[in-house]
Amino acid sequence: MTDWLGVGLVTGAADRAEAEAAVGKAYALAGLTAPERIEWCGSPHAGAVAAAGATDRGRSVRTQVRTRPWAAARSRIADRLGPSGWAAHWAQTGQRPWQLIVGRVVVPLRTQLGTDLPVAARSALLDAVYGQHDAAWLAAFDTAGELAGLAGVAQAAGWWWPYERVVVLSERPARLLRDNLGRLHSGDGPALGYPDGYAVHAWRGMPIPADFVTQLDTLTAARIHGETNAELRRVMLEHYGYERYLRESAAVAVQRDEYGVLWRVPIPDDEPLCMVEVRNATPEPDGSRRTYWLRVPPRMRSAREAVAWTFGLTAEEYAPTIQT
Repeated sequence: MTDWLGVGLVTGAADRAEAEAAVGKAYALAGLTAPERIEWCGSPHAGAVAAAGATDRGRSVRTQVRTRPWAAARSRIADRLGPSGWAAHWAQTGQRPWQLIVGRVVVPLRTQLGTDLPVAARSALLDAVYGQHDAAWLAAFDTAGELAGLAGVAQAAGWWWPYERVVVLSERPARLLRDNLGRLHSGDGPALGYPDGYAVHAWRGMPIPADFVTQLDTLTAARIHGETNAELRRVMLEHYGYERYLRESAAVAVQRDEYGVLWRVPIPDDEPLCMVEVRNATPEPDGSRRTYWLRVPPRMRSAREAVAWTFGLTAEEYAPTIQT
């Protein structure tokens, strides 16, 4: 059984021979003549540029190669299982791959391509078949029939462009880094990188400038405070550490009680940073007590209210006999 999630997230060089054979199968299954020429590119960006510039390509055959086989396969399953049965089948097979591949990788990649591509090449995105990223929906289907060609390309290559006379194929990523939620994330280079150098830089799924990560190791509280882009400032704070930022900035202890200390730092053009400092009531083996810093909404007015919020309670509801 194919691990389609693994296919969608795999990195490394394409298997060009397998991919080209699968393209031929996809064309044959669609009733099309095999393409006259196959061109390889190092990334979806280069692929879109090559597809847009191929004057001998003929018309796009994406509908015949990808859309119709998918629609036929889906219709058969839906007719057999009914609406509720199809929904249950999708939840068991395709939902998670779709979320982690399309939602976490394809959407940010396609968004950046829409910005980075020359205007003349952007329309080529409409002709693209997602190759390995089609694993997101192939997971829900039997790929032995009319989907065999598409499945073969998905297992061997990245995005591709099918035309009457020309097919453009692209390499898979050489680098793919994600956080624990599956979002593109890297603090030391591209989160998604291709062998020709095209890359997507991101922090916990948020796009960041390519040179931004080089600044992270030299951050200061003053530099963070002076950042005018609120989203980038939040990335800086995560990397720098909220506790460290509080210690080195103009943090104000706005309230103290038996539950802890509530701290607040005003931030230009953004909501203030608000954190509650609490001490573990249970001592460590050496007798010391650890201090924790918890970020809370700026509407908090007391340490008790802030600690209660972290448990989903109101200040009145929070009255523990033992604090941990």
